[in-house]
Amino acid sequence: MSDIDDIKYLSTRRHFLSRSACGFGGAALASLINPMGILDAFGAPSPSNGPEGPHFAPKAKRVIYLFQSGGPSHLELLDYKPTLRDLNGQQLPDSVRGGQRLTGMSAFQTALPMAGSQFDFKQAGKSGAWFSDLIPHTASIADDICVIRSMHTDAINHDPAITFFQTGSQQTGRPSFGSWMSYGLGSLNDNLPTFTVLLSRSRDGDQPLYSRLWGSGFLPSLHQGVQFRGGADPVLYLKDPDGLSRTSRRHMLDALREMYRAEHERVMDPEIDSRIAQYEMAYRMQTSVPEAMDLSDEPDEVFELYGEAARKPGTFAANCLLARRLAERDVRFIQLYHQGWDQHGNLPKDIALMAKDTDQPSAALIKDLKRRGLLDDTLVIWGGEFGRTSYSQGKLTKDNYGRDHHPRCFSVWVAGGGINKGTVFGETDDFGYNIVRDPVHVHDFQATLLHLLGFDHERLNFLHQGRRFRLTDVHGKVVKGLIA
Repeated sequence: MSDIDDIKYLSTRRHFLSRSACGFGGAALASLINPMGILDAFGAPSPSNGPEGPHFAPKAKRVIYLFQSGGPSHLELLDYKPTLRDLNGQQLPDSVRGGQRLTGMSAFQTALPMAGSQFDFKQAGKSGAWFSDLIPHTASIADDICVIRSMHTDAINHDPAITFFQTGSQQTGRPSFGSWMSYGLGSLNDNLPTFTVLLSRSRDGDQPLYSRLWGSGFLPSLHQGVQFRGGADPVLYLKDPDGLSRTSRRHMLDALREMYRAEHERVMDPEIDSRIAQYEMAYRMQTSVPEAMDLSDEPDEVFELYGEAARKPGTFAANCLLARRLAERDVRFIQLYHQGWDQHGNLPKDIALMAKDTDQPSAALIKDLKRRGLLDDTLVIWGGEFGRTSYSQGKLTKDNYGRDHHPRCFSVWVAGGGINKGTVFGETDDFGYNIVRDPVHVHDFQATLLHLLGFDHERLNFLHQGRRFRLTDVHGKVVKGLIA
């Protein structure tokens, strides 16, 4: 290849920019020195750390997602169906099922006996919404939340259903919601990750969770979620090894940065910038993470609000309290996963355990954010990947029953950041099996959340392998009824 050919093939737009003022590597490093200096009033990033910022003024600037992994039963929690109790034990009418598919766990059953909830419901709030006796604390925030009773999804099994909610696709490898938000909005905080993840469980033996659920997919790795753990080591490998001083660490990172800059000049790989940024963030996190995770400065009345379990690291209650602390420190996307909601059998006992662990801290988080002035610009989401069947999986007895997966309809609730609070949206039939009014598909839900964050979901996309991908794939519409 001649010198002329070298110039023709190497003098691309990207190469020109990389040669200009240290290129994107310099821009990324500059943003690390003073990230807040490149944000406008709405937290819009410069082109160096996001595509273009919000498309219009957002109603919310951060998200706390309380994901209830396993599929909470809407029929025991948020969707009151006295008809099921009246018809308890009778066969589910074929006209109600309508030939819809079943999982392999109940497709072999010769009978599908309807199972009425063993738990009573009461009305709460100005809307008179019905809430189960299992969740009295959630009922106490009825005027601050919107209960969506008409959610539906495409997936009938756990892994594809959770992946669908988190990434917009049942197939693995797509960026998670938190990664899209990190990519679109950039960071509000120079010492903590834009996207953090906290895990908890109430019981063993439930469906596993995989780190790809908070992965960045084909987006730069800078946008992946960072998992925080309970205990003395919140982030693995963050501490310096014994014998290595902070000064030595700083010198090492400076040398590494220069090596990566030289590599970037040679190969022009934008992922190198992400690598540099992550090393620098990890260095700053050595101080910021222990401070954020230390609950010793919280007064007793806060633990009374969230429940005594909040004093124990790794519990859902403790993670809800940490979510508030991270929100105070301007972390953009705070993802909580709580495992244990998969009740194919022994449902009355197990769901009571789950509700006991999650009801008070979930409501406490809303109350705590509200009194600190954070709820107005924070979206809080509570829900799982699908609902449960109105018939019993396996044998139905007076005191026991189970429910299979049900993607056709289920309930979630949302609060804060522009949500039409104190309302109930959508309706299911008397059997809690089909939607009869205002259906909300997963992609519609994602499109609406992005709208509240200031994005046209069709324009927040990323070019990968010749196609522009987005969180909502090629679907989704904003549900205006959910917006205040």
